[in-house]
Amino acid sequence: MKLSEIDATLREIQVAPVKTLGQNFLHDQNLARWIVDKADLTAEDYIVEIGPGLGALTQFLLDSGARVLAIEKDRRLADFLRKRFTTDRFEILHADALDFDLRQLFSQLRVKLLGNLPYYISSQLLLKFTKYPSPISLWLLMLQKEMARRISATPGTSDYGALTLVVQLHYRVEYLRTVPASVFLPQPDVDSAFVRLSPRAHDELPDYDAETFSRVVRRGFSQRRKQLRNLLREEIPAWNEAASAIGFDPRARAEELTLEQWIALSNLAQSADSSAPVSIGLESFPVVDEEDCVLGEAPRAEVHGNNLRHRAVHILVFNSLGELFLQKRSRWKDRHPRLWDSSAAGHVDAGEDYDAAASREFQEELGVTAELTRVTKLRATEKTGQEFIWLYRAQHDGPFELARSEIEYGEFFPVNVISEWIKARPDDFAPGFLECWKASTQDDVEALVPSA
Repeated sequence: MKLSEIDATLREIQVAPVKTLGQNFLHDQNLARWIVDKADLTAEDYIVEIGPGLGALTQFLLDSGARVLAIEKDRRLADFLRKRFTTDRFEILHADALDFDLRQLFSQLRVKLLGNLPYYISSQLLLKFTKYPSPISLWLLMLQKEMARRISATPGTSDYGALTLVVQLHYRVEYLRTVPASVFLPQPDVDSAFVRLSPRAHDELPDYDAETFSRVVRRGFSQRRKQLRNLLREEIPAWNEAASAIGFDPRARAEELTLEQWIALSNLAQSADSSAPVSIGLESFPVVDEEDCVLGEAPRAEVHGNNLRHRAVHILVFNSLGELFLQKRSRWKDRHPRLWDSSAAGHVDAGEDYDAAASREFQEELGVTAELTRVTKLRATEKTGQEFIWLYRAQHDGPFELARSEIEYGEFFPVNVISEWIKARPDDFAPGFLECWKASTQDDVEALVPSA
């Protein structure tokens, strides 16, 4: 919309920009078109637009053929947009973006986020919508210039800090361009900037423990003027040796280390049992025939390497809202790392029965206990990895103490979201979980949900 059109529209719908909501309306159509071009949209994209205002970007987003969900906090603007865009590819949600439930986005094939984040809550919105793991594949955001510089900063600069590393740990950040205040009505007091975020490849950075990394970085940047050796003495007693091994000056301050050096530093600080992969060399599994009768036992490597039939358990844990807890498998798993899986799952050990294995895995992986109920048994097939699987259900609201050597992340999801997610992106899930899910119809799965 042109400047004159914005002014006329605001008068017509009797809306005066609210400064406390960060309402500044973009009137440069060329810039709006440029922004949308940078998103590389197709008809398969599902766009979440934060703060659509009068729809300066929305029209160009819809022109791409994509579906658009616009989140607008001001009811007057939400009502205006609902009348302006009547296509079934557009949905307006009158809500605070900070309250938006990100889990529903997992059910979409490809999600991209665009928006002009209100400056007064930009950091909260940024951290919310970049929470890892994320269903979003691209972020194109207009931020206050200072914030854009912070998250895209490089080592050795004054903008480089803990927020930089927290965001760049999972995402590549590009500072695209500065946006002058003059392209908005009313003009904000500061300039803006556009940044583009995209997820890092799984193997782009060395392995790390996220909790340890976050703790070390926060402590390292707690007093920027101090040398790191004074701030991280408790974390890394052998400081000179660490600096030599990682390749930085032992007198360095926090802003001088690269992301990779911070990862290496946090790995040195990581305690021996915090998240290191569990030794699996001594594990032994029962080897069974096509009727699940025990023939003998063999080491894990031999069982998996020779595709021998063996036994496993899967447990579906529902909370009191009927939501199902899913775990994201650790990067250290020998099979299906980083894929989503049942709430808890594992092999039946030699000399162990299914029920005992289920109770053990439940406690080891989630750190709690609960009554487990058998649901159904799956035959060993290529799709189950030659595992006979007994499926169990349980009810528990958490919180859980996740075994970080086994589980990278876990969260409760509505059953309908999981169902649509599987349809949209089945490769996100471990095959064993998919077979457990297919073992029942959708009605059967919903019947597993405990009554509230």
